[in-house]
Formats: sequence, C-alpha cells, structure tokens
Amino acid sequence: MSPRRCSLLFIVPALSVASLATLAAIQAPEDCACEVVQQPDDGWTTEPGAHDPVVVKEGGKYHLFVTGRGIPTRSSTDLKSWGPVTQVFAAPPEWAGKEIQGFRDHIWAPDVSRFGGKWHLYYSISTFGKNRSAIGHATNVTLDSTSKDYRWVDQGPVFQSYPSDNYNAIDPNVVIDEKGTPWLSFGSFWSGLQMIRLDRDGRRAEPEVKPINIAGRPHEGSQQPGAIEAPTIVRRGGYYYLFASYDFCCRGANSTYNVRVGRSKNVQGPYVDREGKALTAGGGTKVIEGGARWKGPGHQAFLRDGRTDYLVYHAYDAENRGRPMLRMAKIAWDREGWPSVPPPG
Repeated sequence: MSPRRCSLLFIVPALSVASLATLAAIQAPEDCACEVVQQPDDGWTTEPGAHDPVVVKEGGKYHLFVTGRGIPTRSSTDLKSWGPVTQVFAAPPEWAGKEIQGFRDHIWAPDVSRFGGKWHLYYSISTFGKNRSAIGHATNVTLDSTSKDYRWVDQGPVFQSYPSDNYNAIDPNVVIDEKGTPWLSFGSFWSGLQMIRLDRDGRRAEPEVKPINIAGRPHEGSQQPGAIEAPTIVRRGGYYYLFASYDFCCRGANSTYNVRVGRSKNVQGPYVDREGKALTAGGGTKVIEGGARWKGPGHQAFLRDGRTDYLVYHAYDAENRGRPMLRMAKIAWDREGWPSVPPPG
C-alpha cells in the first residue's frame, strides 16, 4: 500500500499556501557528453518548505513546482531566493473529482518538461493508500507569468490505474529518448515503476499496449516490500539513468527515504545497478541517504543547468520538528559514469 502522503505549509514571507504533499522530477532535455565530474561540496537548503520538489529553467529564471492545491509554483534567479507563490490551476480540473472518488483538490507530484515547442506538466490525482489514480496533463507555451501568452491549458487524463491493476498511476516523469520520442514513467508501491510511450503532443501513444515494468521491489526477502516510487530518468553519455526513491517518506524525522539508481542503454530497460542487479529484482545503487540532521532525502528531481547537473530533493529537518525542506546538490559523475551526491549531513 502506498504510504500516506503528508501535508505541510509552503511558507513565504507574510504568506502561506495550503498543504503540500508530493511532486516529481524532470529529465535532461538532451544527452550530455560523458565527462568526469569531481565530488562537489555539500548541497544547500533553500527557503521554501517543500515536499517532492521539481525545478526547470526557462531563460534566466528557475521555476519550482510542488504538490498542493492548484499546484503551487515559484520562481528564482539563483536557486536560493524564491519569489511569491502562484498556482497552476485556480480550480482543480473538472474531470479529476469525477474520475477519482474521494479526491480533495490536493494535486500530487507535478513533473515539468519541454518538448514539441511547449511545456508539458504531468500531475497525479489520487487518494491516500489507493491505486485508483490518474495522471493528468497540462500545457503552456511559456513559464513567464508576465507574458500575454502565459496560460496553462488542461488536456485531461493521460493514464489511469484501477484497483484491479498491480501498479499505481502517480509520480509521473518524462524523458525524451535519442530519437526525440517522449516516454512517461510512473509508479508507487504495488509492482513498482512502469513506463508508457507518449506521442509528440504528450498523449498516450499506444492505449492498447500494457505498461512496461522498469523497476520493483519483490516482496520475498525485502525488508520493505514494494517500497519504491517516484522515477526520474536522465539521458547521459549513451545511458539512461533511472533514479528512484526507496523506503518511506512522510514520517518527519523518522522518514527512511533514500535515492538509488540503475542504468540501461535502452530507455525501456533493462535497468541494472553498479553490481549488475536488475532494478526489477530490487537492485539499485544508493546515491543519497539521510544524515544526522537531514532525514529521508528523496522524491528526487534532476536539473541540468549548462554543464552542471543538480539533484533536487526534499529532506526532513530533524532540528525543526521533521519539517521537509527543499534541498539541492551538484551531482558528481565518476570515470565509469555513475553518479554520486554529497550526503546531506
């Protein structure tokens, strides 16, 4: 069963926005030359309290999206100071409450990527612990809220899961393959992480084709059976890297979230870890885990800014009642092409 998604306040000076819960990740828009990047300094914590952050860049501005009512979003020029909160949706999409019984206007896990001349936002409609879920889709030509062309247009659901399915349609993430084809990965608990192909407009390309299982944690012999979610796929140096969050979020300073990775030459897998173990068999090379203060780092996102790669994630502050905070760190790549991130401390 999927863990209960927690709620929190997205805090700005003299302003608070309704509770947040989860969001997702983005892929590199294009491949990157495989170079060795030395281990950087420790990451940093930025102002917003946030759960499961995602950051994208347009022009000279970075845009942060998080889970919450209307999908809260903020912008920054330096990744450290963030402006006022706005929302993607003034009201939840009309279809959401009709398709998902019990939905309470709290939208989870937005993922933002650009292809086909537009920004594509995928988001999760669900309820705690259930797999009757849907992934919605919205588009915009710009992220500049001052532009006359700025307008998020909801495109409706792109994929749904039902109680009879052995997967959960939440935590979406898009990667563009070497041919320019977009692929949507998703999943939380149950049989793990899945993938479907999208068309150039961001809709499901093959409704008759079953999702591809790309990662999972078998129940037998696992301390935390099924505890995997939030895929992030990155293309780099001839490989696709699948990052995922293992174990449990949403328990404050007792959270056990950690991020692991596998890679494949093919976007559809099979993904294997550094030791050669398949991610479908519970494999995964650990990238980051909690420290003395920052607990449960996870629901990672990937940001490529020029030649610098960042892991964007949340972690729970043990010195502040387990409050989840937005954190970022530079990713180091070793000579064999495997990523690492400094421990959060």
